[in-house]
Amino acid sequence: MTRLRMGIIGAGGIAQGRHIPSFLELSGKVELTAVQDVNRDRAEEVAETFDIPYVFSYYKDMFQEVDAVTICTPNKFHAEIATAALEAGVHVLCEKPMAMTTAEGEAMVEAAERNNCILDIAYHYRFTPEAQLAKKVLMNNEIGEPFVTRVQAMRRRKVPGWGVFTNKDLQGGGSLIDFGCHLLDLALWLLDDPEPVEVTGRTYDRLSKTPGLVNDWGSFDHESFNVDDHVTSYITFENGESLQFECSWAANIKEDHTTLTISGTEGGLSVYPFELYQAKYGALFDSSAKIREGEPEVGVVQAENFIDACLGQAELIVKPEQALKVTRLMEAIYESSQTGTSVKINKRAEDAE
Repeated sequence: MTRLRMGIIGAGGIAQGRHIPSFLELSGKVELTAVQDVNRDRAEEVAETFDIPYVFSYYKDMFQEVDAVTICTPNKFHAEIATAALEAGVHVLCEKPMAMTTAEGEAMVEAAERNNCILDIAYHYRFTPEAQLAKKVLMNNEIGEPFVTRVQAMRRRKVPGWGVFTNKDLQGGGSLIDFGCHLLDLALWLLDDPEPVEVTGRTYDRLSKTPGLVNDWGSFDHESFNVDDHVTSYITFENGESLQFECSWAANIKEDHTTLTISGTEGGLSVYPFELYQAKYGALFDSSAKIREGEPEVGVVQAENFIDACLGQAELIVKPEQALKVTRLMEAIYESSQTGTSVKINKRAEDAE
C-alpha cells in the first residue's frame, strides 16, 4: 500500500507531543516527510529527533514533497496556510480552532471543495472512548429525544504561561478558543449537528488581570493579558434544544472538571465519566461503563481517521462544515459579550438560498 507523505507545519509542543508520535505509530500508512517552522533551528532539531528527511523555512516550499500537512501554528495562521495547501492539492489536518473568524473558515471549506481535498480539524475529544460510547447510545435512542445539554470545561488557576496562549493577536481568544471549543464541538456532534438560532454569551478576564495571581501553569504578564479566562453561554437550537455552556482557565473552584451531560425524554447520560440514567420497571437506574484497557491513544485514532480519509478508505469523523459551525458559535459568543445582547445565527448559506 502506498503510504501518505506527511509534512508538519509548526514544530512546537502539540506537534511533538501528539501529532508526530501518532504518525509514527501508524508508520505502515504514513511517512513523516518534512517539517517547517519559523524557527529553523527548532525544525532541524525535530527533524533530527524524529528522523524526518526534509526541513523547510517556508511552508509553501514543502508542498511539492508531501501529500498532506498537519498545521500546528498559532491560530492566526491556520486559514492562510490551510488555504494555500488546499489550493496546491495537499490534504490538511489543522489544529483547532480551524480559523480566527467564520469568514476565514468558509474560505478553507471552499478551497477544500474546489480542489477535492480532505480538510480535517483536530477536535480530538470526539475520539475519546467515552465520547464514542455516548454517540452509540444516542444513535440507539437510549435516552429518547435530547432537549437540554450542559457543558463545563473548567480548570482551577491553570492559565497557560507558555507559548502564545494569552496573545489575542495570535490566538484570537483564550479559554473558549483553546479549551472550551473541544467540548462545544463534542456536544454538537453528539446531538447530531443541530442548527443554532440564538446565542447569549459573557466573557471575563478579571481574575487573570489581578496582580500576584496564583497560577499552577507558569507565569504571565497580568498587565498585557488580553484574552478571556472564563466564558459562559446559553445556546438555543432550531429543533427546540438548548445548551448551557461554561469554560474557564482560572476558575475559583475546588478542582478541575470536564462535564458534558445530556437530558432526553427517556433518560440521560454523562460523558466524563460515562454514565447512563434511565427510569424503567418502576425504578430509577444508573448505569456506568468500564472503558477497556489497551485502547489506542486518542491522537492515534484521530490521525488514522485522517490518513484513511486521504487514502479514500474512510469518511472523516470531524467534517469541516461542523468545525465551521463551532467557529461561528464562538464568534457569536464573543459578539454577544461585547454588545451585551443575544446574537441571532443565520441558517446555513445553502438553506437560505
